[in-house]
Amino acid sequence: MYRKRKEKRLTALMLSAALILVLAGCGGDNANRSSASSSASPQASQAQAAEASGTGKTITDTDGRQVTVPAQINKIADTWPAHNEVVTILGAGSKIVSTISTPKSVPWLYKVNPQMNNAVTAFTKSEAQMEEVLKNKPDIAFASTGSPLIQPLENAGIPTVALNFTNFDEMKECFRLTGQILGDDASRRADSFIDYLDGKLKEITAVTSKIPNSVKPKVLHIQSLSPLQVDGKNTMIQNWIEVAGGINAAEELSGNMKPVSLEQIISWNPDYIMIGSGLADTDHIMDDPAWKTLNAVKNGHVYNNPSGAFLWDRYGAEAALQIQWAAKTLHPDLFQGLDMVQETVSFYKQFLNYDLTKEEAQLIIDSKPPVK
Repeated sequence: MYRKRKEKRLTALMLSAALILVLAGCGGDNANRSSASSSASPQASQAQAAEASGTGKTITDTDGRQVTVPAQINKIADTWPAHNEVVTILGAGSKIVSTISTPKSVPWLYKVNPQMNNAVTAFTKSEAQMEEVLKNKPDIAFASTGSPLIQPLENAGIPTVALNFTNFDEMKECFRLTGQILGDDASRRADSFIDYLDGKLKEITAVTSKIPNSVKPKVLHIQSLSPLQVDGKNTMIQNWIEVAGGINAAEELSGNMKPVSLEQIISWNPDYIMIGSGLADTDHIMDDPAWKTLNAVKNGHVYNNPSGAFLWDRYGAEAALQIQWAAKTLHPDLFQGLDMVQETVSFYKQFLNYDLTKEEAQLIIDSKPPVK
């Protein structure tokens, strides 16, 4: 009897020990899985911690990347030329500490936002002077989609947001996302700009949509004269040409800055030629015998495209002015009441908080720099 009781106690002890080992093993597996999960996605853990503490928020940029950005942004590195103006319009221009811009490349931006002079030009399209960037300790960086600058910035621990737009709808999304990143005041400014853009698009297309395609002028936008390059379809340029009531003479091509021969341009025979901002004076084309057979040249319809805090014709916020200028240029009889000088003055006051004189507005429309 005593032996049986002893054997039962021994069996019970063995079962208990086995159960403890099993439970310990399960606990170890769970701990290992948890540790593996944590080490596999440190960025996700950091994002969750930032969200939980209120020190940051996670957004999805134009490249579809999840980026955790700080809730408080005091210093900005901006590698996309057009976006420097976007940031300025959203009220954060004074926060730009590292830029790709220079007073020579965008003199009007430095005029309306003189604090840009305190920013270090630390970027080219393909290279970043990371030592200079890190000296300024930016809280966030902005770059265009696919930029080679994204990786070195991220490697340095700077949250980097990729942005892009190729049409007006994407431009509005760029403003919304940038506003969301920069805070409530910036979001309100973004909404105000979008309302303005939507209003102007509606006003212009209400007129130009009624023009039969058969009588719409053919418009050629030249981005480079040497080598000769033009802008085709699937571009912001085609977008504003069509809004303004024109047809892109180069629409058989797709994309920006497409190489082309003069013979090809002669075969298109555009009615209007817009020369990219800051490229050359119209005399280059108007006085060249090789161009004189074109309708645009014969009728004196060759124009330098306006350029302000950023180029009006290429992927910048002032495309909201470009559609108005182009509509007035192509169809002056249909837009007699549109005063581009006054519209430019009003735009700069409302969105860039700068009081342009009428003389300064005319310089911008004529694609000329500010008077020093």
